[in-house]
Amino acid sequence: MILRHPEWLALFPVLLIAGWWMPRLAVWRPLRIFLLGLITLILAQPQWRRLTDGVDLWVLLDSSVSAEKPMAKGLPEWEKLLEQSRGPNDRLFQLNYAGEVMRRGAEGAELYDRQRQATRTGLAITQALAHTQRESAGRPARMLIFTDGYSTEPLTGSAEKLKEQGIELDFLLARDPEPTDYRVAALRVPAKAQLGEPFLIEIEVRGTRDGKVPIKVLRQGREIQSTDVEVRLGTGILRLTDRLGSAGVAHYEALIQPVVDAHPGNNRHEAMIEIAGGPRVLLLTAYTDDPVATTLQRQGFTVEKVTELRSIRPGQLAGAKCVILNNVPAFELPGEFLAAMDFYVREQGGSLLMAGGQKSFAAGGYFESAIDSLLPVSMELKQEHRKLMVAMGIVMDRSGSMSMTVKNGFTKMALADEGAANAIRFLGPHDLLTVFAVDSEAHQMVPLQPVGPNRAKMESAVRRIESTGGGIYVYNGLKAAWDELKNAAAGQRHIILFSDAADSEQPDDYKNLITEIVANGGTISVIALGTRGDPDAAFLEDIATRGKGRLFFTDKAEELPSIFSQETVAVARSAFIRDPVKTQAANGWFEITSQPLDWLPEADGYNLSYIREWASQALITQDEYGAPLVSFGQRGIGRTAAVSFPLGGEFSDKIRAWPKYGDFLQTMTRWLMGEQLPPGIGLKHGLQGTVLTLDLLHDETWEQRLMTKAPRIVLAHGTGAGSSHEIAWERLSPGHYQARVDLPEGEMVRGAVQVGNQALSFGPAIVGTSTEWAFDETRTEELKQVSLASGGRELLELSQAWRSPRAERFVDLRNELLTLALILMLVEALITRTGWRLPVWAFAGWKLKPARVKPAVYTPSPSVKETIPAAEKKAAESIPGPPEPEVSRQSRFDRAKRR
Repeated sequence: MILRHPEWLALFPVLLIAGWWMPRLAVWRPLRIFLLGLITLILAQPQWRRLTDGVDLWVLLDSSVSAEKPMAKGLPEWEKLLEQSRGPNDRLFQLNYAGEVMRRGAEGAELYDRQRQATRTGLAITQALAHTQRESAGRPARMLIFTDGYSTEPLTGSAEKLKEQGIELDFLLARDPEPTDYRVAALRVPAKAQLGEPFLIEIEVRGTRDGKVPIKVLRQGREIQSTDVEVRLGTGILRLTDRLGSAGVAHYEALIQPVVDAHPGNNRHEAMIEIAGGPRVLLLTAYTDDPVATTLQRQGFTVEKVTELRSIRPGQLAGAKCVILNNVPAFELPGEFLAAMDFYVREQGGSLLMAGGQKSFAAGGYFESAIDSLLPVSMELKQEHRKLMVAMGIVMDRSGSMSMTVKNGFTKMALADEGAANAIRFLGPHDLLTVFAVDSEAHQMVPLQPVGPNRAKMESAVRRIESTGGGIYVYNGLKAAWDELKNAAAGQRHIILFSDAADSEQPDDYKNLITEIVANGGTISVIALGTRGDPDAAFLEDIATRGKGRLFFTDKAEELPSIFSQETVAVARSAFIRDPVKTQAANGWFEITSQPLDWLPEADGYNLSYIREWASQALITQDEYGAPLVSFGQRGIGRTAAVSFPLGGEFSDKIRAWPKYGDFLQTMTRWLMGEQLPPGIGLKHGLQGTVLTLDLLHDETWEQRLMTKAPRIVLAHGTGAGSSHEIAWERLSPGHYQARVDLPEGEMVRGAVQVGNQALSFGPAIVGTSTEWAFDETRTEELKQVSLASGGRELLELSQAWRSPRAERFVDLRNELLTLALILMLVEALITRTGWRLPVWAFAGWKLKPARVKPAVYTPSPSVKETIPAAEKKAAESIPGPPEPEVSRQSRFDRAKRR
């Protein structure tokens, strides 16, 4: 504690002397002496030290890729200057930040490349403030940021947080001398447009020098315009219009190719637009003239038919209320599209219908696929499946590339071995199997033999296959497998070739070999590890095409066990019943509609499956299986259905001739699409930098409903919506909810706002991959305003970084002491004027020793003594006289007052 005016302490002895000269003041009473001392202390203005000496300086270092060069150049000198100007009681703390914030020097503080593609200055300030609360409590603190000034997120709320904690923010801009650089500053498209409606695309190009810059505009990866944009006074604008004839989401990219350019990382920008065409049916079909499309369109549905299955994208789910898979195999659909279906149904309230056929259900490879759990029927393997015995050969690539380790810690070879073991598990006991491991030669690991008695031994053998280096000689592997299979007594002979799409060698005379295999009832499917752009992809695709089999491409080795399972089930457990079967109605139809339906009496054929416990069935077979033909159920807030008989193509003559074919499709599709969301509610979404903002607006008719059950936001990341999570709303005002979330750069997101059992879906949205290189000067200006609001400034001299903040180090105690003095004065007045004293019970715990008082004894006069007999005299002497009056403290006090 310190005294601002200690000279007032001289007043205390003066007051004591005055009390000695004037006794009537009774200054020498203890309470009055204490009061005089307290008043004197108040006049001296006492203050208590709140903050210690020295300053805690929290330095935030921008570690993003855009600031890497200037930071590396200037940081050693800046650190030296800070150390030279540092006081003996000053402390320095350093945090690195980019996409994440880490303590410098801490374990794991080295930022990965994927974490350096953003400059999250707002997050860095927030986390630094949290550190100051824990580690700088009781000490003055400042904050200093070394950055290029180009944050990839807004600094909303940062100034308020700094002022609340009394932390001043300084900054130093780390930038190279301005080089020749051009960048795509923005690619602006509307968030949504109607089907067939023209819309404007605006591309803004900025540069440090004027001139012409070549630019390309791409839609869905295909170039739609190539031209030059004129940059004048640092800015150039290119405008063009476009219109789309199909609903869904369109992906646009702008790419500049300047001759001289300092930062190629900002030469590309991308954006997405949703084309709304009203609720529609997305029909993926194997038939050019699909009767399902014709029937639904005649019933008034908007149908988008897709026959180029490999071109389907998850973005086409936007705006679709129902997806129909009409006899299309899983291997022809992109993996990310199938993966996206789960989020689309469960969280976005979409629906799925799978129709039967020889390339559908288990025969189409959907067993254990991404949508298996969505279907109301199970494709599990049961012994009663009717099929021919299968002789299968598996040709395994064990070249050097298979020794590489993938993300989950396993090698590619180990995952392929697990896939082969899955194939063995799904084969029947009477099926035959042989396995070859191939490098430059084919090595038989499992001779051709029945699976039943040898299953465990086979699985153990394939799990021991290891990569031995070299390449894979495809021809040798296929020939060795066919030599084993061609004499097998089996109705189906099938080869699965697993190979690296970038390392498949020795075509030799493979075409004639495959011709011989197919001519003798054999087929070949290919599982290719890689992409369709790899060097040997076309060769492997040709093998699958000529071999009348399926082709799987995957660049994720973790998917290999599942792909082997799908292919084995498609071959060995296809379970498509080719014989006509009589049908029988079930009560489940009345869960969809109250109108009865005159069902078809007989189906041409169907995919054998089994009803799941959570699903209902409307039509079943009258054969020994009692299998579901029409089934449906709820998954999440979406709906799914399975029609196990074909709706087109082969084995559909009786179905298409059914008079109620159109009524059945219409009723089922309307139920799948669900009820329309009542009016009075809407959703807006937009991207600002890397921040996605969602605004949910509603009128008073929705108020009570949303108060009872708050809306729920679910966001999914990645093209396949592999991971999802919930984010929280903020209620800004009646009728207006808002949510904000920071998105990873270059990653597609989609989401849904769930209100009850319905959903408002949004997205896909994507943060442009050049956000880190945008160099938006408005972000620099925003940083300056936050610094000024907190009391900081741009530092030109680093010695000023240690200056003491304006926060007071001492706390004035006069208010508290004045309150205490007033209370004591009231107590003293109470005692003086009323004679009040503490209650007796206040001393109940004290053991006081009573004063010893000698009793007075009555003594008679001598004359009396003589006349009193001796006995009576003795008794009289023992009689006490009248007691003396007790002199109490109160009586003495009263007498003193009268005097």
